[in-house]
Amino acid sequence: MHSRLTRAFRSAIVTCLLLGAPVGTIAATCGNDASGFERWKQEFAAQAARAGVGQAGLQALANTTYATRTISADRNQRSFRYSLEEFMRVRGADTIVRQGRQRIAANPEFYASLERTYGVPAAVLVAIHGMETGFGNFMGDANVVSAIATLAYDCRRSDFFYEHALAALILVDRGAISPAAIGAMHGELGHTQFLPANVLRYGVDGNGDGRVDLNNLTDAMASTANFLRQKGWQPGQGYQEGQPNFAAIQAWNAATVYQRAIAIMASRIEGAS
Repeated sequence: MHSRLTRAFRSAIVTCLLLGAPVGTIAATCGNDASGFERWKQEFAAQAARAGVGQAGLQALANTTYATRTISADRNQRSFRYSLEEFMRVRGADTIVRQGRQRIAANPEFYASLERTYGVPAAVLVAIHGMETGFGNFMGDANVVSAIATLAYDCRRSDFFYEHALAALILVDRGAISPAAIGAMHGELGHTQFLPANVLRYGVDGNGDGRVDLNNLTDAMASTANFLRQKGWQPGQGYQEGQPNFAAIQAWNAATVYQRAIAIMASRIEGAS
């Protein structure tokens, strides 16, 4: 076990500043198995309290359990090692393209309104939706807070997940998610699988009910479009590899094969190929 003070420190500060919360010293002891998880939770709880997390969030943290399935999934992500062709076959690209076209045809004004507001074409949004959750057919079966807390504790990627763990507790505090919220294996939420800090940064109340709920399709699509726009999407510009908007797709997912697949499927949904 060891303590990380570099990117984790910066990430937590970014989150705290975003939320207007006081920033304390950020350091927590990571681990490579379940043996140190309870000690880490105590350390992280003190840091979260200094960052402004209230009783509801702290209680959610106290109730977390070490997410063995999440660790197994994180250490065995084989699909991103496939060739582009194999990746698209495994992920069902032909089905996503076919159903994506159907979804746009069934609700054209909804997607047109998103493009008017954010400048992001419907084809890109539905390609992401199809890739992430099969158009909402499977949005996960893992406890969000436990999954995120486990990844923030695990030494392999604690730097990256630290701010998302803090954000998950803040979402519980705000009543945006419950301590029992279910998401994907890495704690992603909703139709297009937002990590908690991205919900805080880019989440949009698309249906006007006063809350951001990524399990609601309207909120999820608006939030996805907002994410891409905030990442530099230029309305009217191309999004294939080498074109201006490909960088925004790269910001969505770090895997090159995923990025290329989204761009290609969106082009096919539009009927360009």
